[in-house]
Amino acid sequence: MNPTCSVTVCADSRSYPVWIGSGLLGEVGPRLSAHCGLGTRIALVADAALRSYAEEVQASLAKAGFDSVILWVPPGEGSKSLSQLGLLLEKLAESRIDRKGALLALGGGVVGDLAGFAASIFLRGIALFQLPTTLLAMVDSSVGGKTGVNLPQGKNLVGTFYQPRAILADLQALSTLPEREIRAGLAEVIKYGMIADPALLSTLDKSTLDWQAIVRRSVEIKAAVVAEDEREMTGRRAVLNFGHTAGHALEAALGYRTLVHGEAVALGMRVATLLSQRLCGLPESAGALLDRLLVHHGLPRTAEAVPLDRLREALLVDKKREQEANRWVLLRALGDPALVDVPEDEIERALALIVDRSE
Repeated sequence: MNPTCSVTVCADSRSYPVWIGSGLLGEVGPRLSAHCGLGTRIALVADAALRSYAEEVQASLAKAGFDSVILWVPPGEGSKSLSQLGLLLEKLAESRIDRKGALLALGGGVVGDLAGFAASIFLRGIALFQLPTTLLAMVDSSVGGKTGVNLPQGKNLVGTFYQPRAILADLQALSTLPEREIRAGLAEVIKYGMIADPALLSTLDKSTLDWQAIVRRSVEIKAAVVAEDEREMTGRRAVLNFGHTAGHALEAALGYRTLVHGEAVALGMRVATLLSQRLCGLPESAGALLDRLLVHHGLPRTAEAVPLDRLREALLVDKKREQEANRWVLLRALGDPALVDVPEDEIERALALIVDRSE
């Protein structure tokens, strides 16, 4: 196993390290000790399905002199809700977490987004450390400071920008990750290759994947974009949403029950790629490459039983919709994204590519 490597995220509000390596969950305590100004009381917010990992982190914290409490979050997208946020905030208060305390988010994107949001508003902001245990969280959701919860009307409609103090991505966690979750994370890696680094796509064609290299390159790409546009004010950070406009709409239309996030992004990238071919001159070979990678990694190319009326409604409440138009991230070429206002008839035509109308 390669030694731990580090990528620095240089956001306007805070710069912080992303450590990537094996065995990092057992090093949480010593690494937190290096942060000046932290108190000893720590809240470890953990996915309830990750008890052994949580106990490992808690033991490491204890050895380093921290007094921690584990606050469990039910697994699944349903926990990204206002009701679960309220419960978590109450537990933080009951656990006597003070302004010098810290919150550690252990789990995938659901826990990271929920716990990050809680950290950003509890006592008007306490120290946050992300401990992602899924590939998707390691390469995407834990990096860049986006936090939030869902509403019935759409995904991530309530949230904040709040950067962590550090991220520890323990690659050992990937060895116990269900294959479906690995595939879901690879969808985000494919996204990075499509928008920023076509060479990354070629590494995904191999039978054996170098996880440390994949996570590191993905984090480097996202860190570079976040450094330019932390709060999505200039449009630069929006390029990270390639595949997400249709992807989020699919998740909402299906009630967050049928597709995991990476699968929805995979389908959304197919929609965005077709629109890119029709509106931006993207070569058809790029679409063929995307389809080949989706098939190679077992990601979906069509969605079953999607209510089209709900899909259209979900697109109407997309949080990135401006002046009654959906702005899509499209590609002029691989690695060359652009923000484009897409006509409704073109959207309908592209959605037909992924909607399986078979009974």
